Amino acid sequence: MKKFINNPVNVVKEELEGIALAHPDLVQVYFGPNYIVRADAPVKGKVGLVSGGGSGHEPMHGGFVGRGMLDAACPGEVFTSPTPDQMLEAARMVNGGRGVLFIVKNYTGDVMNFEMAAELAAAEGIEVQSVLIDDDVAVEDSLYTAGRRGVGCTVLAEKMCGAAAEEGRSLDEVADICRKVNSWGRSMGMALTSCTVPHAGRPTFDLPEDEMEIGIGIHGEPGRTRMALKPADDIVEMLMEAILKDLPFKSGDEVLLFVNSMGGTPLVELYIAYRRAHQVAEKNGLKVRRNLVGPYITSLEMAGVSITLLKLDEELIHCWDAPVYTPGLRWGI
Repeated sequence: MKKFINNPVNVVKEELEGIALAHPDLVQVYFGPNYIVRADAPVKGKVGLVSGGGSGHEPMHGGFVGRGMLDAACPGEVFTSPTPDQMLEAARMVNGGRGVLFIVKNYTGDVMNFEMAAELAAAEGIEVQSVLIDDDVAVEDSLYTAGRRGVGCTVLAEKMCGAAAEEGRSLDEVADICRKVNSWGRSMGMALTSCTVPHAGRPTFDLPEDEMEIGIGIHGEPGRTRMALKPADDIVEMLMEAILKDLPFKSGDEVLLFVNSMGGTPLVELYIAYRRAHQVAEKNGLKVRRNLVGPYITSLEMAGVSITLLKLDEELIHCWDAPVYTPGLRWGI
């Protein structure tokens, strides 16, 4: 498989070097251990937000470091959890005296290593809370998890919690917003093609040209079912049906609709998907108040989409609309 890389061993290091050169006004990048922090860290009197996970899902998480979102991100190797020493160093760097929130996707390695880092930080007198994101309705357990996977709601939680922290809210208040986003949001994805991990040099799984995988994970984990390829509207309806059945949305609810590229899906196809998802939401009595369309939580070059639906209240709308200025997400500045 063709990859625009040099040595596979150096992919993450060289990516981080590129981020440092591209965005010196927004972030600082550290090596050994690897982590990214906002350029003005630590911000005194502010809750620090730290997240992280395996590389290969860009712009998540490093692309979301900056004003109004994350204070730090810990990148692991491709599809591999970062280590506790990365998380501990990041927590030290962003601790502004109000505590640190770890936003953790529900993957076994991430959960274990963030727990260890929280214990180490607490031993140094840093107050840490962790919130688990597990919004994927596709499967209850997968190759990487015990319980549901953390996917699209991670991006929404990082944005909304970032706004709350920027306003000077307490650690408890910021963590409560994170829990609300996770409990009020649901996601599901699908794949048209596999992705190829640089070290492996071959597709993660085989998917015939005339088939698709429904409920795929962001590491290429199996989903609910494999079936013959269908038109875009039919695919979107399947994803929306699973989401709507899982969370008891009711007619009149206001929602944020997030249509995400898995990495290889062009915007023209994402807007076709968004069109149908919006129609399905309205047909079910939901009012789409906010939206996000684009490649925000990817799986290398996998072709496919994921859909996230988040129920909104005025607090979440306020946090969503607040200014954000990061390499991967920015408005209102």
